[in-house]
Amino acid sequence: MIQMKAELTYKHTFSGCMTGFIVQAINNNLTPLLFVVFQDEFGLNLSLLSSVILVNFLTQLCVDAFAGKITDKLGFRFSVTAAMATSALGLVLLGLLPLVWSNTFAALMIATVVFAIGGGLIEVVVSPLTELLPLGEKKSTMAFLHSFYCWGQTAVVLLSTLFIKIFDSSLWYVLPFVWSVVPIGNMIWFFFVPMAHNIPEEKRTPLISLLKDKRFLLALVVMTCAGASELTVSQWSSLFAEKGLGVSKFLGDLLGPCLFAALMGTGRLLFGLFGAKFNLLRVLKILAAGCLACYIAMVFVPVAVISLLACGLTGLTVSLLWPGTISNTSARFPYGGTAMFGLCALFGDLGCAAGPGIAGLVADAISNSPEMLKLAENTGLSAEQIGLRGGILVGTIFPVLLLICLFAIGTMDKHPHKTAEQNPADI
Repeated sequence: MIQMKAELTYKHTFSGCMTGFIVQAINNNLTPLLFVVFQDEFGLNLSLLSSVILVNFLTQLCVDAFAGKITDKLGFRFSVTAAMATSALGLVLLGLLPLVWSNTFAALMIATVVFAIGGGLIEVVVSPLTELLPLGEKKSTMAFLHSFYCWGQTAVVLLSTLFIKIFDSSLWYVLPFVWSVVPIGNMIWFFFVPMAHNIPEEKRTPLISLLKDKRFLLALVVMTCAGASELTVSQWSSLFAEKGLGVSKFLGDLLGPCLFAALMGTGRLLFGLFGAKFNLLRVLKILAAGCLACYIAMVFVPVAVISLLACGLTGLTVSLLWPGTISNTSARFPYGGTAMFGLCALFGDLGCAAGPGIAGLVADAISNSPEMLKLAENTGLSAEQIGLRGGILVGTIFPVLLLICLFAIGTMDKHPHKTAEQNPADI
């Protein structure tokens, strides 16, 4: 064991961090892939399913608020291994509890809360841990790190969809057990790899100083809109494809959430390789406008394939919003510490909860509206199809707010001022 520790380097620590984001992708994307199963087999409606999403990200949000202090006190190794352990336990419960408990909704909620605790810890711990590793250019490293969330999401969607296609949806409960192997293995890995030291308390920038900086506040709003813009499509795309567009689950998952994740990962990977050559703020504005266009195409284009492609392209348009904001915030406030990352993650998760949650509630309300039933008869669409499109349409508010904030940041950059760290903004 001692020899193993001696052979491991910070590159191995970084590989564990990358796997940590794959675990986060499993936590966030496996359950939505099973929404059709839960709807057909257990009779859960859209409001209940949206509640599962909401609880996932609200739990992560609550963990975000405290994880920074926990990490500062107990260290990175404790927090990151705890993140893997709770993620694994939650996945095991996801496959087990609905089989042994007649209250399926409560079973899903309990499992969701447990793996969401792991997800919250991953978000707060893995990014600052990577930031402190001596691995070279920080922005490229951060973008590359976050791309593994996308590759994880792609793998979850593709392999889970193939599993259900081959073995039938009645064996859905096997999937959470299989995927739990990833956090279990990564937990063991983090027992041995070297850990970076956290920023000493006396050197950290107080949160109150950060909150007095207008650009930091705008970054928090961008994080919220980025989370909402990403997760509204990511969480509902599988159900939207099958029930909203009327395509098969296999084709819908491949052209919807799978393409979404692959293009999001591609965007982050390309930025990790070539991002230094481009003006990031200009790129973010273009991507935010593209995100808005994709939302509109999903709702109003009557051709199912084009709507699905727009769903997938949304992944590319949101690819840099989250990691780009984090890396620039970290560059501007290099002594913000885990508390700063926790606050960014908290606002990001607020958007992750609000976006798909609002979309689900609106979709369910529209689907059950007598007026919408009449409209459905005239358009040839079902009430559920109109409801899902309406839910996505409401979600356009987030890319719109995102564009407004990015232009506000651009205006402030034309009149630079010193930040809490006495560093110029480079967003």
